[in-house]
Amino acid sequence: MRSYSLFTILLLCAAVLLVDVLSFYWLQNITKLISSSFLKNSIFILFWCFSIGLISAIIVLKVTLDDINPQRKHLLISSLYGLTVSSFIPKILFVIVISVLFFGNYMFSENQSLVVIPLVGLLSGVLPFLAISYGIFRAVYRFKIYKHKLYFDHLPEAFAGLKIVHISDLHLGGFNKRYKVLKKAVNLINDLHADYIFFTGDLVNNYAWELVGWDKVFNQLLAKKGKYAVLGNHDYGDYSKWNNNEEKEENLNQIKHFYKEVDFKLLLNSSEIVESEGEAIAIVGVENWGKPPFKQYGNLTEALKSALHIPFKILLSHDPTHWNEEVIEDTTIALTLSGHTHGMQLGLNYKNMTWSPIKYKYKHWAGLYKHNQQYLHVNRGLGWIGFPGRLGMRPEITYLELHSNQ
Repeated sequence: MRSYSLFTILLLCAAVLLVDVLSFYWLQNITKLISSSFLKNSIFILFWCFSIGLISAIIVLKVTLDDINPQRKHLLISSLYGLTVSSFIPKILFVIVISVLFFGNYMFSENQSLVVIPLVGLLSGVLPFLAISYGIFRAVYRFKIYKHKLYFDHLPEAFAGLKIVHISDLHLGGFNKRYKVLKKAVNLINDLHADYIFFTGDLVNNYAWELVGWDKVFNQLLAKKGKYAVLGNHDYGDYSKWNNNEEKEENLNQIKHFYKEVDFKLLLNSSEIVESEGEAIAIVGVENWGKPPFKQYGNLTEALKSALHIPFKILLSHDPTHWNEEVIEDTTIALTLSGHTHGMQLGLNYKNMTWSPIKYKYKHWAGLYKHNQQYLHVNRGLGWIGFPGRLGMRPEITYLELHSNQ
């Protein structure tokens, strides 16, 4: 996870405190309906104990961050992040809604609502809190399979009907060694009987120690013809402090070695030619390629060198911005598979309509896209980063079937 300055953390705490003060003002108005002084005072005490406790915990964690064991640090940061979001957002909505209702009623009516406005205001805070709690404790591991059939004019006949499972962004540190949780996803993947499994990066949050014990889970993934992977921006350790470059490099080497242990072919700006019945396709993989502030380790030209003579190519590239910048128009790559965005772990899905605030940052952020005869699929990710939950953006397993138009 990225490190923020003490000043930034103090600004966050000030914002939390301001929202709490406004929330408390309206809470006092609502609790006028309660006749018991003991109950009202108990509510007030609990409110401020939680508020002051949360702010104190955030500041103490920031000040002592460097002295905390990395594994415990990750767990503490994730927990506080979840608590802050589940508290801050509902309170903001509560303050906005009840303020609008109260002043609207004050301007247009001579009678003050003693029940409706407080009740609606309270619901405006409670419902988001329940939704966020559901996203943290339930939806974050409700894996969903998205299925697509793709048709190509130049897919070799020997590969017609090819079955691909695409997964991405596991961020294994977030699972906190809960191997059984991911085992559910493994079972779903194996039930699809894929020819290939492609993983498009962000195996960890930062550290190789996050991988301890996960080899037993990954070794259960089954693919008839092969398993391939590329690195994501988090896999390089760029968001952590290291004693020296050698320590950072060793961390990366351990991550690379993990792929060998679990029988995944890691493509580092390279290609693999796959043959069947005298015909061939190319599986191309680049290291992470992204726009600043993300570093560009990827070299598509280098990756394509050994596959230029193969008409049909599948590219694994972690960041979907790569597709628009270097793939379409400039190459004949038929299918690009990416991840990275997580769909922001927040969005709305209704029938064929999908929306998320992340669309204002990434042109291609979730699902299937097409430009002429070239496809891009952006996986929503299996894990999480930052906010330890998902709201309307379930963790994704993608199932792709490739077919020929001929």
